[in-house]
Amino acid sequence: MKKYIWIFVLILIGFALVCNINSTPKVSGGLMGSDSTKKINNSESDGFEIKKSEEEWKQILTPEQYRVLREKGTERAFTGKFYKNHETGIYVCAACGNELFSSETKYESGSGWPSYWEPVSENSVKLLEDTSYGMIRTEVVCGKCGSHLGHVFDDGPQPTGKRYCINSISLDFKKDSTK
Repeated sequence: MKKYIWIFVLILIGFALVCNINSTPKVSGGLMGSDSTKKINNSESDGFEIKKSEEEWKQILTPEQYRVLREKGTERAFTGKFYKNHETGIYVCAACGNELFSSETKYESGSGWPSYWEPVSENSVKLLEDTSYGMIRTEVVCGKCGSHLGHVFDDGPQPTGKRYCINSISLDFKKDSTK
């Protein structure tokens, strides 16, 4: 029996190693632009307009915002302040104020997080390959500061077929005062 357990453990270790080969994230500059391999670490060389040290981010973000936005955490499903928000306006990055999503593209996906079928502009977000937790997903980060927002999936509604599944804590909301 011990022999089979060791074989199983070795197979799991092998699988984990294979999954992490070439784990340098792929960056897409815009929504569906051409992909290029680039390591994202929010340093001076990463191409984001807003550059701050991690100490500066810690000073302006709450501990929970820092955990999600800078350490790529996730808030619990169905708990975010914007999950059930139906007001008209623009969702902006909680770290830098960059406009990200319009309430016009928000929809109820049933996932437990605010979901949108399209960002407000091609440059408002960047897409990265995420190979964490033994999965291959597409991470969504702010196009200006590189902060983690959530992930995008190909199971959304038309016209894009995309579901941008975004942490509420990564967002602020600017209500449309004209409506």
